[in-house]
Amino acid sequence: MVADFRSRPATADEPAAPGTAPTAPARSNGVTVAGIALRTPYWVFTGAVGLIFLAPLVWTAVASVAPQAGTNQVDGWGLGNYETLANYQAGIWRYLANSTLVSLLTVALTLLVSLLGGYAFARFRFPGRNLLFLLTLAILMVPYATLLIPLYVLLNEVGLQNSLVGVALVLTMFQLPFATFLMRISFEAVPRELDEAALVDGCSSFGALWRVLLPAVKPGLITVGLFAFLAAWNDFMAPLILINDSERMTLPLAVSNLRGQVQGVVDYGATEAGVVVLALPCIVLFLLLQRHYVRGFMSGALKG
Repeated sequence: MVADFRSRPATADEPAAPGTAPTAPARSNGVTVAGIALRTPYWVFTGAVGLIFLAPLVWTAVASVAPQAGTNQVDGWGLGNYETLANYQAGIWRYLANSTLVSLLTVALTLLVSLLGGYAFARFRFPGRNLLFLLTLAILMVPYATLLIPLYVLLNEVGLQNSLVGVALVLTMFQLPFATFLMRISFEAVPRELDEAALVDGCSSFGALWRVLLPAVKPGLITVGLFAFLAAWNDFMAPLILINDSERMTLPLAVSNLRGQVQGVVDYGATEAGVVVLALPCIVLFLLLQRHYVRGFMSGALKG
């Protein structure tokens, strides 16, 4: 009696017989039913947390165009609240320009100083290096508001009081401790052999920094720049203390003044429109730079 081998499935070492369908694999691309079941609670939890954080933003965006009593948008849905914001005193474009100038100056100064400072702390040995680094970080322990009055007096002495440049300098000072710390660990995560090879090939210390190390620490730079921009764009306290000219107000200060402009009555519609305008650049920048932002934070963790 001849055995029928066509009904026997092919093993891993021999091909399937002609005319037979291949057997389905137990799993595809490492995804199994058990794996999906284990990950489902994690997906549900992170999705719920995401919704909790998104809900206020969505509510604010909807409320900014919804009809509200006591606002410029009473009948039906529309952009009346944004018209109120656009026509407030010097106009929204003036305040947007002021905020943009302060933010860009803060980012540029923070990147320049933290890049050189982080490079020096990470690559050079000099007396008092660790003590100086600890003193730099100690700025984080000083309450923000307690330094604004002394800084107001100092800026007044040098002619930068009531100046957007003065505001940018103050914001840069408060960003430098964290920025220098992040840039130091970013440089320390890069092998020393890279810049040593550049120095052997004839590069100066600055040449090695510019040609070799700068591309390697780009995620850290992007993270520092993003933090500096968000802090400067949304800061309210420093412009409130240092700026007394309505033409030079930043957008957060203008939105705060707009909020209670008529006999103390709060214009919630215009305030919500201002919050939307303030949030949009931050959201767009974070989405565009999210990958580099995460890599910048991981650079110190990957050291060694």
